[in-house]
Amino acid sequence: MAADVHDSHRHIGALPAYPFYGGPAIRADLTARETVKGFLADLDAEGTERALVLPNYGVPIPEVAFELNHLALEAAQADDRVRCGLWISPKPEDAERNTAALALAGEDGVAALKTSFLLGGAADDPGCLEQLGRMFDAAREHDLTVHVHTSPGGASDIDRVGGLVERWGDDVRIHLVHLGGGMSGHMKLIGGRFFDWIESGKRVYSDTSWAIGFAAVWLVAEIERRGIGHDRILFASDQPWGDHAGELARMRAAVKDGELGRRFLRDNFADLY
Repeated sequence: MAADVHDSHRHIGALPAYPFYGGPAIRADLTARETVKGFLADLDAEGTERALVLPNYGVPIPEVAFELNHLALEAAQADDRVRCGLWISPKPEDAERNTAALALAGEDGVAALKTSFLLGGAADDPGCLEQLGRMFDAAREHDLTVHVHTSPGGASDIDRVGGLVERWGDDVRIHLVHLGGGMSGHMKLIGGRFFDWIESGKRVYSDTSWAIGFAAVWLVAEIERRGIGHDRILFASDQPWGDHAGELARMRAAVKDGELGRRFLRDNFADLY
């Protein structure tokens, strides 16, 4: 298997301490990089050949992720190995911030738009449709991929996020981050929904970051059994929230040494970006 790895989802910027879940103010993103120099040094140390970098997010302070759009763009324009995604909020109260972010969508180095419902809003909330529509319109106009966080339960559950694929997946590439994000998401996606979308012509992609141990092996088996999906899975570390070495070891154990491994770890990223 080729040594070089292409990472389709990692973050730049550090978040401020915040009292999550009613506890004391904490900072958990200890490996977050606050400078382009530090970010590029990580790529060098890992042997990561190319990467898509996204603003770090996760605290309910809207301006934090939006301000990091500029750092992600700086990284993409500083090194040809890097492409970036821009943070877009689904919430109507962030409309002006979204306007400023979407104004950057045509800049050199921009390859994706990123949204999540962890900080509010929902894919099936009528109040969010306008901002989501603006994001997908911009992605279509600039030929960008939309990255959407998935996790089981709540507003990020695949039952709800999947509505974005149904509504916009015919002509916009949608990367469902984390393969559903947990047991129920894995079961729903690998068990059929992901392949059904592919067969129906949806431009849907995913990765195995945060995946439970069995999921990557099962995913590979289903791709081989069904004969589709080999071009829809990408490697992602989700640094600093994921663990690059661990994510890479899990994927390599699942794909072994062969064509599928080359696609997941390198070629699918190259085709998409």
